[in-house]
Amino acid sequence: MNSFNRRTAIRIAVVSILLACLASPLAWLVTRESAEESVVALAIEESGRLLHHFDAIHLSGPQAQEHAQLAAKTISGGLFDIAEIYDAQGKKLAESLTHEGEQVESMLPKHGLPAYAEASYESLRLPGDLWLLRVFVPLRDSASDMSLPITGYFEGVRVVPEWQKTQILSNSMTVALMVGLASLLCGAVLYPVVVRLSADNERKTREVLDSHIAMMEALGRAIAKRDSDTGAHNYRVAWIAAGIGEKMGISGDEMQALIAGSFLHDVGKIGVPDAILLKPGKLDDTEMDVMRTHVNQGKDIVVGAGWLDGAQAVVASHHEKWNGSGYPDRLQGTAIPLSARIFAVADVFDALCSKRPYKEPMGFEAAMAILDKDTGSHFDPDVMAVFKPMSRAMFDLLAGCDEEATRQLLQDRVRHHFEQ
Repeated sequence: MNSFNRRTAIRIAVVSILLACLASPLAWLVTRESAEESVVALAIEESGRLLHHFDAIHLSGPQAQEHAQLAAKTISGGLFDIAEIYDAQGKKLAESLTHEGEQVESMLPKHGLPAYAEASYESLRLPGDLWLLRVFVPLRDSASDMSLPITGYFEGVRVVPEWQKTQILSNSMTVALMVGLASLLCGAVLYPVVVRLSADNERKTREVLDSHIAMMEALGRAIAKRDSDTGAHNYRVAWIAAGIGEKMGISGDEMQALIAGSFLHDVGKIGVPDAILLKPGKLDDTEMDVMRTHVNQGKDIVVGAGWLDGAQAVVASHHEKWNGSGYPDRLQGTAIPLSARIFAVADVFDALCSKRPYKEPMGFEAAMAILDKDTGSHFDPDVMAVFKPMSRAMFDLLAGCDEEATRQLLQDRVRHHFEQ
């Protein structure tokens, strides 16, 4: 299992467990309350039937108390342990208690005269692990027509027996466990789906990245062909610049911009006429002015090109110098973007150490002597301080690499910084 799959599995497992921990108690509570409501509904329905049977709904007249007493006595022997019947004014007409009802009556919360319009109940926990359901029912000729006048009140208390208590709690626990198990199973089912979607997304992201890299390389090769170069220079300077940038703590978008800008630093030369670009001799002042336009032309090419936007810092400023004597904007010091200051060191170092049609490669010591001399004028001293300890290892590695090997070096750094 790779690191991504491991992280995904852990995260889904954590979420599933948290969901189970939240959903299971909630399911337990809802199921228990539902069971309570079912017991209460049955009790209310049965008591209503008995009240009608004993004509204890119309609680007025000379026989009202007798009817109420018969109904209360019958009800208290069935689903309720305490049955109380009141007339419409809240006067108690009858009360009947079972043995269990007598034991708990004194512990019940007291209340005033009944004056409620809708049926309700409360669940009570009393000392001794007693569980009581207490119902309050206004009496009407019809249990469904709430517009009819209230003719009396029935109040009943049921002491939930152990067998029923065990059954309710057991059913609630079963539902809670099933909900918890379902949450965990959902996580198990989601894992392969998420992994597959992530793999597809990673594949598509890699395809997009490959297309970006291919476009960058195509532009680089086009520049190299126009400039009579093999193209290896672009790979080398981008690799050297990335190495310096890593030591200086650059990462993320900044590193991606540094690599792209370094690779495409001379993209503007596409717009320079061949007569000037390929002239074997030294350029005159007018021709040099035209050659220098490649900086702004390059900037125009990469600006607005989506992911290449960040490359403009190097493309636009790679000929600026630390002392302000560069071009095109004569920027000085830290006004020059850091990526351009890093690239300037990498570019000159590679130019000095590489074979060109007009010169042989320079040795490492001679090249570093020139860079040391120009530190503080051409190059940022802080960048040079980072580069110098790593320069010899870079020189030795690149000395043994052809263009394809250098390309592979850069690709490794691109993969590392662009796929994060």
